[in-house]
Amino acid sequence: MKTSELGTRLTIALNLWVIAVAVTLPSMRAQADAQSQVPGAPAATATEAANTLGPQELVEDSAKRMLAELDAHRAMYAQDPAKLDSLVANVLLPHFDSDYAARLVLGQTWRTATAEQRKRFVDAFYHSLLSNYGNALLNFTADRFVILPYRGDPGETTATVRTEVKKSSGEKVPVNFSLRKTDSGWKAWDVVIEGISYVKSFRTDFAAEIQQKGLDEVIARLQKENETRAGGAGGGNK
Repeated sequence: MKTSELGTRLTIALNLWVIAVAVTLPSMRAQADAQSQVPGAPAATATEAANTLGPQELVEDSAKRMLAELDAHRAMYAQDPAKLDSLVANVLLPHFDSDYAARLVLGQTWRTATAEQRKRFVDAFYHSLLSNYGNALLNFTADRFVILPYRGDPGETTATVRTEVKKSSGEKVPVNFSLRKTDSGWKAWDVVIEGISYVKSFRTDFAAEIQQKGLDEVIARLQKENETRAGGAGGGNK
């Protein structure tokens, strides 16, 4: 798949994921800052509540919370990208298994990478995904996002939550979220858009680049791109 096409699909997928799994839990490392910047930030008890929800309930509950927050403060987030970034960063990480996804993306390379390389890649990979959406999140409303009936077995440790998003053209795009049960509750690790997995797509892209340049060069590229985007976002409101 072309990188540009993958980026477009990921933008859709990640926007949907933020809607689907946000606002039930700010990350512990930034909780105080998030609550001082984001109106209506949830209390720490949301962590315990989220951990008891099944995959379908987690998606449904979190979608309502995220959309309510956006509807209440949409103008503020539109005017202040930093607050939108803070909201997204603080609510996504707890429900996305970035370590597991990164391990699958690296594949064989994960087993030969050092602990430091793994940590740097997970961080760079996560922030690369995070920076792919942002402002597009403001365009999503409840009427464009539909969660389909759940077909999984309550006793299973893996699940697929099926959703649809309606484009401005009226076209419905199927988006499935792959989740797995962990000690801290259900977490997502993959997004499949129209049958295409972002984990598999990234694994193919990174494998070729790592083979040609090496893992350190790939990590350095991701870090540089993240820093460039962060610098551009900090240049002022649009």
